[in-house]
Order: sequence, then C-alpha cells, then structure tokens
Amino acid sequence: MKDFKSILSDLDRRQFSPIYCLVGEKETFFVDLIAEKIEQSVLSEDEKAFNQSILYGKDVTIEDVIGQAKQYPMMAEHRVIIVREAQALLKDMDSLLSYIEQPQQNTVLVFCVKHKKMDGRNSVTKLLKKKDFYFETKPLYENQVSPWISETLSASGYSIAPKASEMLVEFLGNNLSLIYKELEKLRYVVPKGTRITPELIEENIGISKDFNSFELNKAIGIKDEVKAQQIAFYFAQNPKHHPLPLTVATLNSFFNKLLRYHALKDKSQQAASRALGVSPFFVKDYSFAAQKYSMKQASQAIALIREVDMKSKGVNSNQIPHGDLLKELLVNLMR
Repeated sequence: MKDFKSILSDLDRRQFSPIYCLVGEKETFFVDLIAEKIEQSVLSEDEKAFNQSILYGKDVTIEDVIGQAKQYPMMAEHRVIIVREAQALLKDMDSLLSYIEQPQQNTVLVFCVKHKKMDGRNSVTKLLKKKDFYFETKPLYENQVSPWISETLSASGYSIAPKASEMLVEFLGNNLSLIYKELEKLRYVVPKGTRITPELIEENIGISKDFNSFELNKAIGIKDEVKAQQIAFYFAQNPKHHPLPLTVATLNSFFNKLLRYHALKDKSQQAASRALGVSPFFVKDYSFAAQKYSMKQASQAIALIREVDMKSKGVNSNQIPHGDLLKELLVNLMR
C-alpha cells in the first residue's frame, strides 16, 4: 500500500491510477490533500468543465458513480470523478467489484471515505489493496508531527526552528488540518527561504514564545521557580488555550522521558533523541534536568503530577481553582 508521499510524487509526474480509495477514519487531512491534488492537477481549467465531476455519496448510488466513470473524456486525456462523503456508499461497495477488476483507464476515480473504516475482510477492500488502489491514513503520533511540519515547510522552500515547531504542536496538537492552515498563513505573509522562528509564530499565529508548555518544562527542568510561576500565572489567565489537564499531561510526559533518559546507557544526542522520541535540539533539556532531578525525584514528581491530575478532575480537591493547583504543584516539584 502506497503512502501519501509516493502518491503525491506520482501525481507530480502525471502517473495516475484509475482508482484511488482514500480512507481516513480518525485523520482526514491526507484524504483531503490527495483529493485536492488530483482535482487541481489532472485536468487543465479548460478541460474540467466537461471532464470533471464532484459527487457526494449521500446523493448518488454506486451505479451512478460507475456510469460516470465509464464515460470517455471529451477533448482531454482523462476524466476525473471525485466522490466526497463516500462513506455513505460503503454498504453497497460490492457492486464496484467488476469495475475494480477492469477500470476505465482514461478515468481517475477517487473515493473519499472519512470518519469510517472499511472492513478489511470485505472482498472490495481486499481487491482495492491487491490492485494498489487503497490508501488509509492514520493519525501521526505527537512526536511525528514536528518532523512532518519541517518536511512540509521544506518542500515549499522554508525551514523552521525546533522551538517554533514545538509551539505549533503544543497549541494545535496533532490536528494536521489546523496546522497546515497555520503554515499556509505563514507562507502567505513571509517570503520563500525564510526560517520560521518563535517570534514569527507569536506575531502571526498568536502563540506566546515565552509562555507555553515547552518553556514551562524547561523552567522546571533547571528549577527556575520564578519563570515557572510566571508561566503558571499566564496559563491561569488563559485557561482556554492552556487547560490544566493538558499541562499536567505535558509535565507527566516530560518526567517520564526524564526517567528514560536516566536509564540510557548511551546518552549521546542522537541516541537519546531516538530513545526519547524528541528532536535532537531538545536532548539538552533532559540532560540539564537529569542534573537537578535524580531517578527517585523524577518518580516522585510523576506521583505528584498524577495527584494533581486527579484533583483537577474533582477528586479530593474541594473545587480548588486550576491555577492554584498548578502553582502548588510547581512548588512541590522544584523544592
């Protein structure tokens, strides 16, 4: 089964498959990206009027789709049929078997299946996979998102500082659609060849370069209590973008990685980066923190963080404000 990079590469070389079944149960970004690429690149603007159809699964039948797919292009090499919301047709996909066996070679037929998963035991799914017509996208793990951001910007002639990338991940998580929209905004306002810095992120997207979870982890790691409490105050004033459960999860991840760093035999930058699943740029933060927190202290920190996590959910907290819970946690972590 091809990945999205090879599919996009084939499209750039005008090597088109007669069928693309694009499936995204939890992550739909690549489904939209590939479908849009096909919509924009296969036909010229003049050819689209007679040779490109956008259908919606809830409004058509499989027979309707096959009927359109079997038509020959008019004054063009290809005909493009894109079926959006194709998940509405899944129960009738068996009717597609004979067409998959012998597709119209001049047609590019695209099914966009979103928020559903095709049954791997189904004959249609098996045949689509066998013919290499099937692409299923899966969510990226959080430690994969920063490299994806760098690759995406690099392909457009930009680069990005590791901290700037982490700021986007912290603010937007692994929602690739949202991240891509913000990257598009940056590419619109800064010239090609620019290195995206935390300052540019703050100026154009509104994410603070000084008050974020990355900076909080860093301050805790070196036991800079003043900076950590300043960030905690900022979080308390901006709970929508910095909810306590998310901050607690980030702190828990930091100290879990610190425990793993302590246990490493090879603490070189590259080895630690691979073992921890972080950019080499951030390995130094764990190296510094390891000098401030022993393995026992890191374990105790995790216990404290889990206790606050329970309190943030109303267990034994007497409705203590989340800002106060975080400030108390920071004192207990660093003293």
